[in-house]
Amino acid sequence: MAEQQQFYVLLGSLMSPDNNARKHSEETYDTIPGQTKITFLLQAIRDASAAEEVRQMAAVLLRRLLSSSFEEIYPGLTVSLQAAIKTELLTSIQQETLPNIRKKVCDIAAELSRNLIDDDGNNQWPELLKFLFESVNSHDVGLREAALHIFWNFPGIFGNQQQHYMEVIKRMLVQCMQDQANPQIRTLAARAAASFVLANESNTALLKHFADLLPGILQAVNESSYQGDDSVLKSLVEIADTAPKYLRPNLEATLQLCLKLCADNNLTNMQRQLALEVIVTLSETAAAMLRKHTAIVAQIPQMLAMMVDLEDDDEWAMADELEDDDFDSNAVAGESALDRIACGLGGKIILPMIKQHIMQMLQNPDWKYRHAGLMALSAIGEGCHQQMEAILQEIVSFVLLFCADPHPRVRYAACNAIGQMATDFAPTFQKKFHDKVISALLETMKDQSNPRVQAHAAAALINFTEDCPKSLLVPYLDSLVQHLHIIMEAKLQELIQKGTKLVLEQVVTSIASVADTAEEKFVPYYNLFMPSLKHIVENAVQKELRLLRGKTIECISLIGLAFMPDASAVMQLLLKTQTDFNDLEDDDPQISYMISAWARMCKILGKEFQQYLPVVMGPLMKTASIKPEVALLDTQDMENISEDDGWEFVNLGDQQSFGIKTAGLEEKATACQMLVKLKEGFVEYTEQVVKLMVPLLKFYFHDDILLIIIELITFQLMGDFKKKTAESMPLLLECARVRGPEYLTQMWHFMCDALIKSIGTEPDSDVLSEIMHSFAKCIELMGDCCLNNEHFEELGGILKGKLEEHFKNQELRQAKRQDEDYDEQVEETLQDEDENDVYILTKVSDILHSVFSSYKEKVLPWFEQLIQLIVQLICPNRPWADRQWGLCIFDDVVEHCSPTSFKYAEYFLQPMLQSLGDSSPEVRQAAAYGIGVMAQYGGENYRPFCTEALPLLVRVIQAADSRCKENVNATENCISAVGKVMRFRPECVNVTEVLPHWLSWLPLNEDKEEAVHTFDFLCDLIESNNPIVLGPDNSNLPKIFLIIADGVANESVKSEDTCSKRLANVIRQVQVSAGLWTQCVSTLNETQQKAIQDLLNTA
Repeated sequence: MAEQQQFYVLLGSLMSPDNNARKHSEETYDTIPGQTKITFLLQAIRDASAAEEVRQMAAVLLRRLLSSSFEEIYPGLTVSLQAAIKTELLTSIQQETLPNIRKKVCDIAAELSRNLIDDDGNNQWPELLKFLFESVNSHDVGLREAALHIFWNFPGIFGNQQQHYMEVIKRMLVQCMQDQANPQIRTLAARAAASFVLANESNTALLKHFADLLPGILQAVNESSYQGDDSVLKSLVEIADTAPKYLRPNLEATLQLCLKLCADNNLTNMQRQLALEVIVTLSETAAAMLRKHTAIVAQIPQMLAMMVDLEDDDEWAMADELEDDDFDSNAVAGESALDRIACGLGGKIILPMIKQHIMQMLQNPDWKYRHAGLMALSAIGEGCHQQMEAILQEIVSFVLLFCADPHPRVRYAACNAIGQMATDFAPTFQKKFHDKVISALLETMKDQSNPRVQAHAAAALINFTEDCPKSLLVPYLDSLVQHLHIIMEAKLQELIQKGTKLVLEQVVTSIASVADTAEEKFVPYYNLFMPSLKHIVENAVQKELRLLRGKTIECISLIGLAFMPDASAVMQLLLKTQTDFNDLEDDDPQISYMISAWARMCKILGKEFQQYLPVVMGPLMKTASIKPEVALLDTQDMENISEDDGWEFVNLGDQQSFGIKTAGLEEKATACQMLVKLKEGFVEYTEQVVKLMVPLLKFYFHDDILLIIIELITFQLMGDFKKKTAESMPLLLECARVRGPEYLTQMWHFMCDALIKSIGTEPDSDVLSEIMHSFAKCIELMGDCCLNNEHFEELGGILKGKLEEHFKNQELRQAKRQDEDYDEQVEETLQDEDENDVYILTKVSDILHSVFSSYKEKVLPWFEQLIQLIVQLICPNRPWADRQWGLCIFDDVVEHCSPTSFKYAEYFLQPMLQSLGDSSPEVRQAAAYGIGVMAQYGGENYRPFCTEALPLLVRVIQAADSRCKENVNATENCISAVGKVMRFRPECVNVTEVLPHWLSWLPLNEDKEEAVHTFDFLCDLIESNNPIVLGPDNSNLPKIFLIIADGVANESVKSEDTCSKRLANVIRQVQVSAGLWTQCVSTLNETQQKAIQDLLNTA
């Protein structure tokens, strides 16, 4: 008894507002064995004499325990104790009189049941199912609520018996949704029905069978909203997000209800916004389905009315803190919704519908309407890009008028629209409107009486200059510099006298942006700005000025980038004034700015930067090693954590969410990016860096399925630095090579496993492609023997999976093309998905190329597991990109694995020959390259096929449109292939007949790699005094000079190419004969003559 009382005291301490007391209690609680915890917690829950908050805390802790530590604790309990726990929970639900406690006990029962579904889908707690059936039919409303709450919490409770009980489940939900006497039962039943639909989102037949529950859910949404309960409305948002097609039979009713709720001022802002969220979410998840309901969609401009919901605030214009947007406000919610719906439904639908509304708002005498109209223009730019671009002149001319609007918040909105358009329509916007926009923004920046407007005009200028071509900005430099300097000096004095900083922060960033774009053209203004900027860095040391200081550091480094002679002095300043990194919080903005500044200094100083590495590397490594905080939370836990604390949440369904604290991630990415740039001079740090960066590739890689789901959610946040990490791997190996082969091998072994695993698990295609590319580069760098049998086995399985996924995705896209909602905008999305898939296919090809080039024919037995999938790629019915990359893979087999490659010739030879006549130039190019390497490396077995290919190659070359832009690369590969056949397999061709034609096709100007091959062969022919090439009495030499001159002028031949010396020697031999030299040079134009001279000077 005494122990139980002590436990009650501990539970009370766990709720203490005192952090230290609570932390001490948590440590004590963690030391209690799991079985003891369960016993004490159950007793506390059942003890009616205990305080309600203590009992609630006990219930929360027991549910958490079952959620997080079930496998560690529950299976170790005796069978009798397990049975007792189940009985206690059911008894407690039946006897509990306090609704909140009963609800929490239901949560525990649901959590326990979730864990008691075995691998075969059997629910090992049949008594709970019996209790559900009995309770849902009980006269006791509390028991009916309990049954529905458990089912809502765990809709998969029936396990493998779900199909058997399908009608019972449906009848139970319908019956409860029709309970006229108890609105709370109707609400709970609707939530439970929604939860069941979400749990079975991919079961089309089930969703169809339960379609007649949707009217009841919609009715419950309407009723509960007016009772102050938005739980069913939130469930409707989830359905729109996860199972939108469930809404199809009642889509019109769903949209009408949501529009009604959205427009009702009697509801709370949150409820109105949730109703709008249903429509917006559908525009993203079921855009094609929504586009068909044009009459309903036409009412969407209601969201513009929400954007007018602004309050007059006399202090707004003078505010010195840029507060985060009030995301609870209707104005911000309406703006966000408009942005998302424009992106979802597309400009063809949205712009014509909304343009007239916006124009009317801009002419309204009430400032709130003008403000809303301008913010709406800002919001729709991305989604209506193509349609707005056609009328950009009209829009910009109209928006610029509002920079002089009498109301400051309208001027602010005009700056916002300009800044957004400068980003959305760059660089077209800058090229067309630079004169009007720069003058309007500079004029607005003079608005000393409204600092908030001043700052936003500066922010818009930043957006404009970031994407402005240098040549357009330079003519305005004097005017820009003059204005920015005057404002900076005035605001620096304000900072000193009043402590205000907002405008100064933005102006400093504007100066940085102008300097970044102007580059060396900014040098004359260096001394104008640097003294004041140095003053800020040296004196702005207070916490509230850390953002200003960080932005000033950025500005100094960008100006330093323009003025290289002062780079060392700038670096000394940065180090001298650097705050101790150990004292900075992880989310301190100075970290990111300082690291970016170092990266710029590294770029300027090159090897001179090495002297600073001992100072820089410590903070850099500390920042790069920050481990993001993550948490798996249920709905109740989330209530205790705010997104304002730097957390972002993603709903995993099943009442659980994943949270990641994003503070510090951007700095981590910046640090990793800088490590990539420090590829020289830090050999001694290589091992330290490798051991830091490799784990980033497998961030949250665990076997546990839940954590793999978390990885899927995390990738957007982690993607940047994972890409930078992958990028750096080959560079780090190059650094390791300096220490010798043994050290290099050690570093590679540390990297290799992580790289292979991340290829198998990385969900972000951008990051994945970078990892695959880096892995291929690493194999090329390491060469033969860098992969062991386990590596090959794992890699083979992964590549096989990628190819199978490629085919599956194509099938899914074809199925979507048959969908009743298919339209041209869906096709655009499918095309984007297809391009994405093809890009990953190219990386599969890169990896195979690196393996073939390193291991040669030894790797062919391993390749056999993939060969049928590669053969599938080159089937005639596959898309052209599949055929192209399938042929490229077989090209590598021939090039690197011959003569053994002929063993597989039956799979690719005929498709390769047929592909020379393919309608796709990319496929023709891949096939032609294959013929070339067949001649060069294939061996005797390929001779007949070289003969067979020759007329097919010539046919491509001599086609009327063979040199047009889309065909030229394929044609040049054919020319190169003909040359390779003559050079390496002359017995397969009548050289005397073909060689004059081949000469007439030279030079190759587009495909630089193949151009080198053709020039090498040309040198062979000239050096051997081939009579066909030289012609009678060297009459072809002027033509040869022309070919060489054009090749050099087009950079098809470079000084580092081996053939360049040989070509130069040919020219020098001609120089000996003055008459012949004059004859050859006289046929060349000025550019060609210069190219010949350049070749002689450099080769």
